[in-house]
Amino acid sequence: MTKKETNNDQLIAHIIKGIEDVKGNDIDILDLREIENTVCDYFVICNGTSNTQVNAIVNSVQKSVSKALKDKPWHIEGSENAEWVLMDYVNVVVHVFQKHIREFYDIGSLWGDAKITSIETKY
Repeated sequence: MTKKETNNDQLIAHIIKGIEDVKGNDIDILDLREIENTVCDYFVICNGTSNTQVNAIVNSVQKSVSKALKDKPWHIEGSENAEWVLMDYVNVVVHVFQKHIREFYDIGSLWGDAKITSIETKY
């Protein structure tokens, strides 16, 4: 029996919903499918204002995706200090930063060939 493949668009929609539910900021989706030798198809990048909010975003994304799609991340890294938390959903990797850490690493510019979609938030 094969595992049901989760549609990337559905997964990203529920990741975005989880981020927005706790007012995560500066949400960007990087489409990496046209770039050779990438580890996944998409990056979803956002930031929070504190380690408490970063952890709240991570928990909210997990809850949103689990409830809607019955899926969970393959791996989560960085929850201990909550400055940069990586959530690996295999085809989609979520990066949740504190703002100053995101500015320092600037991973959006490291993937300059990626198509970037910024999500407008209503708060």
